[in-house]
Amino acid sequence: MLGMGLAHAATKNLPTAKASRATAPAPVAPKDADGVAEARLIEIYTLIGKAQNRQALVKATSLVQDLPHFQLAQLVYGDLLTAQTRPIRTLGDMPDDLARRAPSVLNELREESHRRIKALRERPPAGAIPSQFLALSQRSRHAIAVDASRSRLYLFENTASGLNLVSDYYISVGKAGISKVTEGDQRTPLGVYYITSNLDRKSLKDFYGSGALPINYPNILDTRRGKTGSGIWLHGTPPNQFSRPPQATDGCVVLANPDLDHIIRTVEVQTTPVVIANQLQWVAPHSARSDGKSFEDALMAWRNAKTSGNLDHILSYYTPDFTSNGKTLAQWTPTLKTELSKVQGRTIQLKDVSYLRWTDSTDTMVVTFGEVAEGFRTGWTKRQYWMRQGNQWKIFFEGTM
Repeated sequence: MLGMGLAHAATKNLPTAKASRATAPAPVAPKDADGVAEARLIEIYTLIGKAQNRQALVKATSLVQDLPHFQLAQLVYGDLLTAQTRPIRTLGDMPDDLARRAPSVLNELREESHRRIKALRERPPAGAIPSQFLALSQRSRHAIAVDASRSRLYLFENTASGLNLVSDYYISVGKAGISKVTEGDQRTPLGVYYITSNLDRKSLKDFYGSGALPINYPNILDTRRGKTGSGIWLHGTPPNQFSRPPQATDGCVVLANPDLDHIIRTVEVQTTPVVIANQLQWVAPHSARSDGKSFEDALMAWRNAKTSGNLDHILSYYTPDFTSNGKTLAQWTPTLKTELSKVQGRTIQLKDVSYLRWTDSTDTMVVTFGEVAEGFRTGWTKRQYWMRQGNQWKIFFEGTM
């Protein structure tokens, strides 16, 4: 029999492979389709937990034949073979002389196994959403949230009734962890970002796997805080590596190629937000709407001030250190005056409004909307960054997209 380390401790209260995903893989899905490989691995764990080692070995043999580069599956397969001759004490229970040759690799595979099981055992509450998603316009058809502590990426569809979790995937982050500050620190940034482009896999090295989706790090808040660096992407793995250890990248978020392929086929550039957090806080949608009410009131008050055309009143909503694409508040004020002259007192309408909250040492809102004056057919698409100062919300960046 397999020992406690693999058979019981890892699989206690683990959902079945079918139930481990928000949406079960279709029976006709390819063997390496998004999420299917992990579901097959979890099914093997579940069989082990039920002491059905013979069935588990059959499944493991099939998995490693289909995906020989899935190192964690190979490790489990090796344990199942060994278990036919002696008890297994823990995952990757190989002779001490072999374990000493590559201790870091063995520990990384054990940690990958632990992260996968933990994320699948501790599922988000049904219907809950990450607390950052206070309001999302229907122009954002999808949204992504990353929980670094669980090595997990969650993909949402934005429906008429709200955000719906449709898939989630194992991911890797920076070698040095999270909270990126400087170029080359091998950390993954934390914050609210947007996918900016979809890089053609033909233009990329094999290292990046099946493609790459860059995000807008450093964002306005990052720049304000003096953070540096660039080239933070969601990307895949090299052809000879199915997945990477939980902390193995230079700062990017890395997925297995089948998982990334599904995301690339699904999401849109420019309008898809990507929240990266150390640990996601899951809340009920009505709680998120309630939490955003005070900010929504401030946003509407700003709109009313702009409708009034009173320049001093409008400027009271901006911080003294406000910037707009390199311009100070004084340098940007003529742009505001030009906008007011075009509007000429007409009611300002805000359309397709999204606001996402980021809270750490400060409380920040990332806001995107269309601004159209009554009687006009077109207007500006803008992004603002607001911060809470005491009981008031103030704008520290505004730009036209």
